[in-house]
Amino acid sequence: MLSFDDSETATELAARARAFMDEVVIPTERDLAGGATASDGTISDLRRQAREYDVYAPQVPEEHGGMGHDFRDVLPAFEQAGRSLLGPTAMRVDAPDEGNMHLLELHGSDLQKEQYLEPLVAGEMRSAFSMTEPMQGAGSDPKMIQTTAEKDGDEWVIDGHKWWTTQGIRADVLLVFARTDPDAHPYEGCSVFLVPTEADGVEIVRNIPHIGSEMTGKGHAEVKYDGVRVPEEHLLGEEAKGFQHVQERLGPARLTHCMRYSGMADRALDIAKAYMTEREGFGTPMAEKQHPRYAITDHEIRLGAARSLVRTAADEIAAGGQARTEVSMAKVFTANVVQEAIDTAVQFCGGNGIARDLPLADFYEAVRPFRIVDGADEVHKRTVAREAFADVDEAELDPVTRFGE
Repeated sequence: MLSFDDSETATELAARARAFMDEVVIPTERDLAGGATASDGTISDLRRQAREYDVYAPQVPEEHGGMGHDFRDVLPAFEQAGRSLLGPTAMRVDAPDEGNMHLLELHGSDLQKEQYLEPLVAGEMRSAFSMTEPMQGAGSDPKMIQTTAEKDGDEWVIDGHKWWTTQGIRADVLLVFARTDPDAHPYEGCSVFLVPTEADGVEIVRNIPHIGSEMTGKGHAEVKYDGVRVPEEHLLGEEAKGFQHVQERLGPARLTHCMRYSGMADRALDIAKAYMTEREGFGTPMAEKQHPRYAITDHEIRLGAARSLVRTAADEIAAGGQARTEVSMAKVFTANVVQEAIDTAVQFCGGNGIARDLPLADFYEAVRPFRIVDGADEVHKRTVAREAFADVDEAELDPVTRFGE
């Protein structure tokens, strides 16, 4: 198969992650009843063993409880973690905590890191990123944000209505995106706040019923903020720099999502190939028939291209760039490639594909939201199109071919 220019560190970390998944996580997954939620005790035990395999929180600096590896070096390990829905949680590379920890690492004060980052890394706390709002609020167009935060003495008062706040039903702290300057453009008038879920005025309304596996029990919360007061030291980063801070979180987080999901697709294809090798139909094993072989081959090719796109974007981020176009390309392409690969795996496994005895049904439910979360396909295509049409050279048209000339 394809090899990439991953460092020796990245290769060794991925190999340990692969061993951890094969020897610990996947056997644990198989012991769960189909579609069941893993208990807190099971998650704690998996995390203990992840530490023993030296794969726990590889992306977090050592001083905060992680392994201190570079962003580019951890991506192959993230892909290995994605081979089971339990893997990212076990290795502490799971959304939304992974992105929130990154944001706290970048912009948290020393006190915020002590109170929130380090307990998050240790698995002693859960977090949620509270940005998306009901219609007509922030969503694919975050400039439509309605939630406000007003300064009152040495406190901020937050009012708003959010939903699709992943892990909000179990979170200890919410990272809330709110408008702090109503007269400024949203890009220059929003901020991020750390809000404990136990604060007065925070109402966790419900876990929104949704497509997707509940193996890790994260859920997606609807949350209301009614005069929620937090001290000024709960401002995360700089006032009015919320959009910039969020972009620093979302770019890398989209790439880590891509790698986790490509790992899911890779395992789905492995399951399908194993099944097709044993399953006979019309006189021969399915694996010997040309159409299924070529279909699997097409998915292998496209997954290889997706991995290359992710690494290209990651290299740009590692070099200090934002890589917004590259990230959008990687995200929309990978989301579609992964969805199609898992769909094919389900199809080729027939009744076994839709049963809960195999993880494919959970994968199938989990993957569809990926084309919406972290930016819908259409939003990312808009980003790529803007770049594509930014520098049109009309001289490329031969005068003879111009209409009306």
